[in-house]
Amino acid sequence: MRILHTIPQEDGFRMPAEFEEHEGCILIFPHRRDSWQNGAYAARKAFKEVIDIISLSEKVTVCARYDDYDSARFLLGENVRVIEMESDDSWARDVAPTFVTNGSELRGIDWGFNAWGGLEDGLYFPWDKDNKMARKLCDLLDADTYHQRDFILEGGSIHTDGQGTILTTEACLLSAGRNPRMSKQEIEDHLKRCLGGEKVIWLPCGIYQDETNEHVDNICAFTSPGEVVLAWTEDKSDPQYAMSAACLSVLQQAKDARGRSFRVHLLPLPRPVTITAEECDGLDDMNGEPTRTPGERLAASYVNFYIANHHVVCPQFGDENDQTALQILQKLFPTRKVVGVYARDILIGGGNIHCITQQIPKIQSR
Repeated sequence: MRILHTIPQEDGFRMPAEFEEHEGCILIFPHRRDSWQNGAYAARKAFKEVIDIISLSEKVTVCARYDDYDSARFLLGENVRVIEMESDDSWARDVAPTFVTNGSELRGIDWGFNAWGGLEDGLYFPWDKDNKMARKLCDLLDADTYHQRDFILEGGSIHTDGQGTILTTEACLLSAGRNPRMSKQEIEDHLKRCLGGEKVIWLPCGIYQDETNEHVDNICAFTSPGEVVLAWTEDKSDPQYAMSAACLSVLQQAKDARGRSFRVHLLPLPRPVTITAEECDGLDDMNGEPTRTPGERLAASYVNFYIANHHVVCPQFGDENDQTALQILQKLFPTRKVVGVYARDILIGGGNIHCITQQIPKIQSR
């Protein structure tokens, strides 16, 4: 593996869309007891359901700490590769490499990771194990890696159509804990150069109380070139209504890198999901302070789905809109089977199905 100090776009590399073909998918076995209640056992079962579906059509690699390797190997299927790798938490989307390709070669981008805000408003300290994972995974995959650790970015803060258009949110990428010495234009230019983009669409915000500073992958996602889903509520008394409406306004006025207007599909949100006292009791404290409080609203959204080669894996919450979300997505992904996984035990950790996955694009030859 070479550590590269060049720029992906200048080398002829781009980030493919998630709906393009994958070689595989990376996840991290959950273990953090102040993120996942009762020793992460319920979360592990939910992760396994997601893994079982994805592994039907792409190679799944699961990273497990030394202490958890045997448990992961026992729990996960024979089609899953389990490797020992230390981590601080289990959000592969944000700590695994962002993969780019020129069609015949795969490379990874090793962004800086500071637990969603560092000492400004990050969620835990230290985060040094997570910050090393991207480079280790590139070593595992024999993929050269672009050194971008001076630029703070998580994979959940970006989406691309693979044709030059990048989606992100101002709330996240302009937050004080990311890259405060860079202007919005400088951040935009850097994204385009690293991801092979031509245009960045800045949505103002994400999902209400999303503790990642409102990642785009919880509010809006590409389903095909020129088409997106947007998390939506009709309840005008909900703080999310104004947030989603502001994003819709931007999308309705914007054009993508190829000059197309966006076709926006509204994906209804579940009713507000709040954590129970019993669930809070199952979480360890962090530095003597609770990580959740009873009644706290969690950032539940059906947009946090993962597009596998043959399936779309969508979170479910035991809500009346569960089936509606599946039906909408099935129409948008006619060549894939849309499958729901009850994901409350993932959500308690702060994210959802898209957050725990990171795709490895398929290339012509390896």
